[in-house]
Amino acid sequence: MDKTLKRGSLEMIAAMLISGTIGWFVLVSGQAVVDVVFWRCLIGGALLLLVCSALGLLRGEWLGRRMLALMVLSGVAIVGNWLLLFASYSKASIAISTAVYNVQPFMLVGLAALFLGERITWAKLAWLGLAFLGMLAIVSAHGEAGTAGDNYLLGIALALGAALLYALAALIVKRLTGTPPHLIALVQLLTGVLMLAPLASLQLPEQTQAWASLAALGIVHTGVMYMLLYSAIQKLPTALSGALSFVYPIAAIFVDWLAFGHRLSPLQWLGVAAILLAAAGMQQGWSLRRRRVAAV
Repeated sequence: MDKTLKRGSLEMIAAMLISGTIGWFVLVSGQAVVDVVFWRCLIGGALLLLVCSALGLLRGEWLGRRMLALMVLSGVAIVGNWLLLFASYSKASIAISTAVYNVQPFMLVGLAALFLGERITWAKLAWLGLAFLGMLAIVSAHGEAGTAGDNYLLGIALALGAALLYALAALIVKRLTGTPPHLIALVQLLTGVLMLAPLASLQLPEQTQAWASLAALGIVHTGVMYMLLYSAIQKLPTALSGALSFVYPIAAIFVDWLAFGHRLSPLQWLGVAAILLAAAGMQQGWSLRRRRVAAV
């Protein structure tokens, strides 16, 4: 493995490990979801503003009306995605919410077919079917000892809504080809600040633990994570970056177990495995058909 590929892989793994701890910081902060997302946008946006300024990205050529409108629209979807996903953590547990959230690639495929005319292959439909069976396994586990939270099904619904909003944001970002990703992230975060300012309490938490959690979410889980992620994506082939992205849900499942003692039931494990396998198969372009062996 050459140095560029190795560095990109390490950056991607680091970004996914950081993402895997987001749920822990959200719950430990003890703040309302709206306040958590607002401070994440404000702190992370301030950091990315400095980065974009230092890189010379704040230029008019990337901030035309159409491009800016698309970035703002994607920001609305991303912020809505965070609100729903963070709200789902206390309902269905971090592990289950993260697993369900990983159906987003299938939603993106459906939206791309609907709005961009992209063709859905039989292989993609097969992986979608497997992911759906995984979802049924997770939902049917409602009421078992392994489930967490008082509103398990609501938590799953929130995670699905978050996945749909993320897929919408990704579909919009597809139209921003050539725009620096750091700048897109900055506009998304500033959009979040403007969206949530009227709804957030705008008061700094008094507890040191809460403030430290919010600062970490803004600086580490937003500013640093975005920079690691975008740097890795620029260095890695799409297949490898897609494969390494599954470090995120695995890390989240272990964080949920170690920090909160949430253990998945066998049926939930089966559902999680089915969803992650299906998402990996679709992202990597695996075929379910046997390859023909050439005759000797």
